[in-house]
Amino acid sequence: MNFPVFDLHCDTALALLGDDLMGGNSLRKNALHIDLERAGKLPGYAQCFACFTTPAFREWYQVSPVIAFEREMGAILSQMEANADLIKQAYCAEDVRKNYSNGLMSGILTIEGPAGFDFDPQLLEDLYAVGFRISTLGWNEQNALTGSQVTGGGLTDLGREYVKEAQRVGMIVDVSHISDEGFWDIMNIAEKPVIASHSNSRAVCDVPRNLTDDMFRAICRSGGVAGINQYTQFLGAAPDLNTACDHILHFLELDPEGDHIALGGDLDGCDVLADGFDGVQSYPALARCLLERGVGEKIVRKIYWDNALEVMEKCCI
Repeated sequence: MNFPVFDLHCDTALALLGDDLMGGNSLRKNALHIDLERAGKLPGYAQCFACFTTPAFREWYQVSPVIAFEREMGAILSQMEANADLIKQAYCAEDVRKNYSNGLMSGILTIEGPAGFDFDPQLLEDLYAVGFRISTLGWNEQNALTGSQVTGGGLTDLGREYVKEAQRVGMIVDVSHISDEGFWDIMNIAEKPVIASHSNSRAVCDVPRNLTDDMFRAICRSGGVAGINQYTQFLGAAPDLNTACDHILHFLELDPEGDHIALGGDLDGCDVLADGFDGVQSYPALARCLLERGVGEKIVRKIYWDNALEVMEKCCI
């Protein structure tokens, strides 16, 4: 049985720009992890396209993160416009449902690292108007808002303001990449569901990018979800589809109804995926693996589609 796919995180926006950040790849057909021709073979598809920036862009690309952010946003918006017969931008859960009913895929803008707009919470309302619906507070660096899972360190005063403003305007706060201290600082002030868009279980793979059981329980209590990441470093040694299922099955021990687990493949944001997972076209194979391991169709449907849609409905105005 095939299920529609709602994926909370990919880095395809940056990948479309190429190594020189000048563009050139087509979203319709390419050699990346995601293109619309492959995604269009799924029974339904909604993809959150992250515009990823970090201060390190100046070193990596000799481009400011502000310019990179504008180029990534422009790439996704222009590609959705150029492929309007296949995909349409979604601003709310109802848009996703309408697109699905009309045989269209949905594209949703998200923020991975606010370096692209100087970490300024006062710009979130304008970004929401453009269509951004999810935001992390950073990537792997210490920044003006928070420490990361690499550096440690909790939220700053500006970081607390950022969280409150994001939730006020209707943007979903995303804790992937944040430090443990920053995670709990967010959970202590959050008034709406919080997600980890692309983070796995630390009990299954003990790396700081993954969630402890207590963290996952806190996300559940908030009404949020954790999106399962296909990057090998966050799955475990010699990972395959069964390893990805291990993370889902562990979360199901903590969340037996499967209401707080979703997909967040990190596609086009990692160089090595789990064995047997080659790109967006591999989601049906992961679903079959879950079914073979005893997960019911109702719960697989929640993980693949319903749960992410419900969080969007709860948070986005």
